[in-house]
Amino acid sequence: MEAELTENKELKALFHTFGCKLNFAETSTVAQMFADRGVSRAAKDERPDIIVVNSCSVTAEADKKCRQLIRSLHRRYPVAPILVTGCYAQLKPEEVAALEGVRVVAGSNQKLQLVQFLDRWMQTGEAVTEVTPTPAIRDFSPSCSRGDRTRYFLKVQDGCDYWCTYCTIPRARGRSRSGTIDQVVSQARAVAAEGGKEIVITGVNIGDFGKGRDDTFFDLIRELDGVEGIERYRISSIEPNLLTDEIIDWCAGSRAFMPHFHIPLQCGSDEVLRLMRRHYDTALFQSKIERIRAAMPDAFIGVDLIVGARGETDELFAESEAFVRSLDISRLHVFPYSERPGTRALEIGHVVSQHDKHVRDRRMIAVSDEKLLDFSRRFVSTVRPVLVEHDGSGFTDNYLRVHLGADAPIQDNTIVNVRLDSLDEATLEFNGTVVEP
Repeated sequence: MEAELTENKELKALFHTFGCKLNFAETSTVAQMFADRGVSRAAKDERPDIIVVNSCSVTAEADKKCRQLIRSLHRRYPVAPILVTGCYAQLKPEEVAALEGVRVVAGSNQKLQLVQFLDRWMQTGEAVTEVTPTPAIRDFSPSCSRGDRTRYFLKVQDGCDYWCTYCTIPRARGRSRSGTIDQVVSQARAVAAEGGKEIVITGVNIGDFGKGRDDTFFDLIRELDGVEGIERYRISSIEPNLLTDEIIDWCAGSRAFMPHFHIPLQCGSDEVLRLMRRHYDTALFQSKIERIRAAMPDAFIGVDLIVGARGETDELFAESEAFVRSLDISRLHVFPYSERPGTRALEIGHVVSQHDKHVRDRRMIAVSDEKLLDFSRRFVSTVRPVLVEHDGSGFTDNYLRVHLGADAPIQDNTIVNVRLDSLDEATLEFNGTVVEP
């Protein structure tokens, strides 16, 4: 069947990705491998011959959505074989393999072997399930993706050694490992050669880059800053204990690193952070926010937050809410706690009811809306650089969404100075006008 995949230029594949930016980067690499074999992406109006689902398992809801999608895709395209990879496939391969229509289940370490597994199924007619036990996962597979937008997502690290009590990612992704600086810089240069202007640096725990070697994440970003043609870098989620003052201060004066940070807090109560086995306390977290604000007053700071974790009493939630309100941040990404089999969080007493989780979720989202509105209002009538995307809009250096209007004669993938004329307080997006440099 390998010959048929190589020679048949008409085969189309549908790719669907759940979860994090890292998954999107990896899906792009898989799609390129299929394209190298003559299997192109199916357009929206095309019937796919092959379906690839890159799954997530960060919550029980993520598992559920993946199952629902697979069932829906099989009903819609009953002949197309479904290939499932990613964290859900790694953690629950038998459950995934039992879903109707699934022909290949590939674990985290087998993600880049999907073409070969498809060959095997087509040759033998027997379903394929290949999953390396997580402790044996040691390899790092580089990936870089460009989605429908202008930004590229560059994977620099994989896996995690932290074992927070609520999290399954170390069981799905394996131990922390990373590419080399030369390897990552080479990929950034390839993006520049394609005309890319902006790269988002991704990984499971990117601040752990270089662990086990002499190089560090700080060494990496200094090298990336020197890549000609790349005008913007954004650092995706980085643990507060790994976001050093040295990194913050350097980014403030760098050529291409944007005033934009995403930092997981998870809870604003020191007692809950201890139960979660996080690697910092609220004092350290607050010091990082203050350091960023001192070095980059206009920086966008996004923060991850879990509500309703085991052990989060009413009093501890109130403590968390008060701490979050005290922070000069731009936005929250709020997640209700999800019970995950095999995690140590299940040993913690005081289970929060679904009703209380929902109430806390709504309250923290309201706090986030207030924070984003207050942050956005600071920039009305100011001028900021915007990277224009295909839909006539784009993002400022500090990650504010701006619409330029259909009549703006601006080429896609161009950085222009834009006056932020007005803020739509319903959508928290700006309308802007291009101005002369």
